[in-house]
Amino acid sequence: MPEPSLNIGILAHVDAGKTSLTERLLFDTGALGVLGRVDDGSTQTDTLDIERRRGITISTGVVSFQVGDRTVNVIDTPGHADFVAEVERALGVLDGVVLVVSGPAGVQASTRILWRILRRLRVPTLVFVNKLDQAGADPAEVLESLRKKLSPALVPMVTVEAAGSAGITVRGRPRIADDRFRRQVAAGEAYPVFHGSAVTGAGVPELVTAIVDYLPTAVPGAELRATVFKIERGRGGDRIAYARVHGGTLRVRDRVDLFRRTGDGTVERSRRRITAMTLAGAKVTRADAGDLIRLSGLGDVRVDDRLGSPDGVADAGLFPPPGLVSVVTARPGEETRLHRALRELCDQDPLLGLRADRGALSVRTYGEVQIEVLLERLREDFGLVATFAPPAPIHVEKPVGVGEAVQFLDRLGPADPVATVGLRVAPGRPGSGVRYELAVERGSLPRAFHTAIEQTVYRTAACGPRGWEVTDCVVTLTHSGFQPPLSTAGGFREVTARLLSLAFARARTRVYEPVDRFDLEVPEHAAGAAVIALAKLAAVGEPPVVEAGVARLSGWLPSAATAAFRRRLPALGQGEAVFTAEPGGYRPWRP
Repeated sequence: MPEPSLNIGILAHVDAGKTSLTERLLFDTGALGVLGRVDDGSTQTDTLDIERRRGITISTGVVSFQVGDRTVNVIDTPGHADFVAEVERALGVLDGVVLVVSGPAGVQASTRILWRILRRLRVPTLVFVNKLDQAGADPAEVLESLRKKLSPALVPMVTVEAAGSAGITVRGRPRIADDRFRRQVAAGEAYPVFHGSAVTGAGVPELVTAIVDYLPTAVPGAELRATVFKIERGRGGDRIAYARVHGGTLRVRDRVDLFRRTGDGTVERSRRRITAMTLAGAKVTRADAGDLIRLSGLGDVRVDDRLGSPDGVADAGLFPPPGLVSVVTARPGEETRLHRALRELCDQDPLLGLRADRGALSVRTYGEVQIEVLLERLREDFGLVATFAPPAPIHVEKPVGVGEAVQFLDRLGPADPVATVGLRVAPGRPGSGVRYELAVERGSLPRAFHTAIEQTVYRTAACGPRGWEVTDCVVTLTHSGFQPPLSTAGGFREVTARLLSLAFARARTRVYEPVDRFDLEVPEHAAGAAVIALAKLAAVGEPPVVEAGVARLSGWLPSAATAAFRRRLPALGQGEAVFTAEPGGYRPWRP
């Protein structure tokens, strides 16, 4: 009986060679007859025209290879900071990760960002030091840097006898059969390191062996549960869903429950019939726990939908939603087509958050690169020419204290809807969004009235007392009552909206601005100018750390200023600066 599938991710800083490593893994294991090259646009995982043209990964790619009876599904994730949402979704379906580090470039700022995320989640991780066929690559120096900047628990598994333009000689260390070490790797406490080159193939056989030996497969659940992590368009425009099966079995022609969190905060449930299924590139009729599958027939399926069970549908993400918004306009007569196209793209990335306000369309984004990609996708996939206005920051409101408001049936005025509603607003934990809770018995109201209240809570929180979305708060229903046949769902919506606005006002809200967490490396002599430039953009940073002629700075920068600082960087760092930024949450706004 074949062993369960193993699902791994390839993560790296931009240009570290992760897509090339994926191609080499496929070629060396016999899944590919010809080795693809990023420079030639012939890779398997970069399937979008824009990816091939730019030579970067934008959407998550999925490919598979066999090692004995084990199927290994490889997810090649984007490396650019504007596409962190793709990385987040990949992490949710992985058993382990191969983190690729460029030998000549060493540990980059974004490498440290990825490492922090992996450690926070305790994801089993192997490290592959790539590009040792290039001049200037010193394996011992890179290993020392890895241990110093990432973790002392990095364990070298191969010895590199030669490296550089003259070639690489890698001698594999005997495989460690110690079950204790395997358990440490599986628990995210030890991290095997391999050296080599994706271009020449040096060190890759040892990495393949380690992937199946050290990375664990998840324990399957008995009940059907699957997560949709990618959507692509079929030839006829239909949606094809990529899903990870966590438990149970899926079969072609099965009718399955589809769960999603809707815009008004409630969980929506629908039934869909699976019409086709592909596993590891081959058509199949069933999929089991651990499999990564392509599914057809799920209608308007979206990324982050759950199959079989709603578990996890409301979980908060690792990254905050995009902190910038840009108004999008189309050529005259193409407004409706633009709306449909943007809706399709936003269903593939729910964090983008399409909004239509008085006929104006706006999209939330992480930055300029993502806007450029959206423009190209609109043109190439939908034949549309659109214009994005310069992105503006999206502020939010958060409650400062506790506020309550209530209306009772026995104290109604002549024009009041017949409903008892009591609401309490309180601060929530950072990143929790809006949580709706009950302090009353669910049976105290008919289901339709409960639904009307919950939907209205999320809808009203979209625009707080200061005009921004209210987040990181807990809204609790404290009182409820109705009187048939005079009470109606519409009446409960009206009362809830009014009382929640009053409770927000009584709790008082503070406005927050989105910030990016940045890491910057510049030559020591440029550190002073960098600090001044960051200060002028209202950045808050930690004191620079200088080592071997390089100054490293970390801190928080307003999201609206990140692009401007990035543009100044070449002159500021004299071509030697390395700057990465990721969404870092919010801080109080001072106008």
